[in-house]
Amino acid sequence: MKVVIIGGGPCGLGAAWRAEEIRRQGNSNVDWILVEESSNAGGLARTVVDEKGFLWDMGGHVIFSHYAYFTRLLDYLLPNPTDWNSKIREAWVWMRGTFIPYPLQQNLHRLPKHEIVACIEGLLENERRRSTFSKPVTFADWLDQSFGRGLCDVFMRPYNFKVWAYTPDKMNVEWMGERVATVNISRVIHNVILGQDEIGWGPNNTFRFPMKGGTGTIWRRLAEVLPQEKLKFSKQVTKIDVIQKMISFNDGSSESYDAIISTMPMNCLCQIIEGTTKITRSELLDKSKQFRYSSSHILGFGIEGQPPTHLNTKCWMYFPEDDCPFYRATLFSNYSPYHVPKPGEQWSLMCEVAESSDKPVDIDNIIAITEQGLKNTKLIDNDTKILSRFHIRLEYGYPTPFYGRDQLCTPLFEEFESHNIYSRGRFGSWKYEVSNQDHSMMLGVEAIDRIVFGTEELTHKYPDIVNAKRDNVGRVPFIPTQ
Repeated sequence: MKVVIIGGGPCGLGAAWRAEEIRRQGNSNVDWILVEESSNAGGLARTVVDEKGFLWDMGGHVIFSHYAYFTRLLDYLLPNPTDWNSKIREAWVWMRGTFIPYPLQQNLHRLPKHEIVACIEGLLENERRRSTFSKPVTFADWLDQSFGRGLCDVFMRPYNFKVWAYTPDKMNVEWMGERVATVNISRVIHNVILGQDEIGWGPNNTFRFPMKGGTGTIWRRLAEVLPQEKLKFSKQVTKIDVIQKMISFNDGSSESYDAIISTMPMNCLCQIIEGTTKITRSELLDKSKQFRYSSSHILGFGIEGQPPTHLNTKCWMYFPEDDCPFYRATLFSNYSPYHVPKPGEQWSLMCEVAESSDKPVDIDNIIAITEQGLKNTKLIDNDTKILSRFHIRLEYGYPTPFYGRDQLCTPLFEEFESHNIYSRGRFGSWKYEVSNQDHSMMLGVEAIDRIVFGTEELTHKYPDIVNAKRDNVGRVPFIPTQ
């Protein structure tokens, strides 16, 4: 069984680890190679060091696990307590000229009084009308039914457009699961009356982070412990012939296969596959144009000194208003002091800006616009000495859970899998609900298990089950003896 793994991000590396694990356990009938178009491993979970020595992740990543397997593997890759920095999550919303603890709906007392009234009226009106609600069809429907007009006007609609780069009426309702904090009305009113904050909601209110090297150090380390001769970097797939079972590459070479795990964006996979049976090539090309995604601009600012007092313990902040282009800013130096070249003497802010055809970005001026946004939101001031300005645009940032996604993707999965091609990972599955690092790696692990043993892929097929609870005692990886 020869498996070709396309992509060296968390999903592809997870597949490679599991395939090699099976070989180490005595199943010599499994062979694999991994091809990656860039020159190194990590994909969207890599970390970049800029020319001034500041480290930047390709997004506001945190390490959080639904799987004992993922947790134990991280413990093997970074085994020392000093390899990790444990953090208590502090997430905030900047709006109306102040910072409000996240989630906003539990901390309405910090809003202007007329907006507090509008938000509570909307929640109460929803309770009166709840028996008349029909099942929500779009994310916009779900927001309206969950939060009411007031909260949607104040925060939900503007923020979700800013982060997704599409309006909620163009998105489905299948993706959410645990990712959107819902409302406990009694607690909302309780907190408003007492003027009381509620801090720390969320499935990842504590997390750990690599002490050195950023998120990318995890995936570089995983690549290092795999057989190096099986990792093929700077190699781009240009065609997959499902009849000949042959993959062609940009360097003119080719590779036969029995099965493929592809982590490339699903729309790109549609464009390079030839020989499918139930879906013609012209139909695949047409379907490839129907996918929706947002591009990400990662903007980093390395700063002299130490952060101001009001930022000292914050992890990340959300920004729904138009006073800045970014929807999220991460105090990246709070994750580890080693994200700056001179720990104790410098700090850093990392901002994310979403782009789509519905939400264009002024790329030529994005650094200056973002810097002004940092001043508008009181993250820095005119006296702040910026030592480094970093910007990278990621064409594929987030897979949009667009309305009609599952109806588009399901027949494609079936067609590809009938030819032993498994499209998996953040953009391979196109399921934002299982696109964290732990999910992505396990999508690769479970795909190998399906190919070799015929077992069911829980993460790919049942995201709600996976996200409903933490697996702290399940299967663990086979760790080779030193």
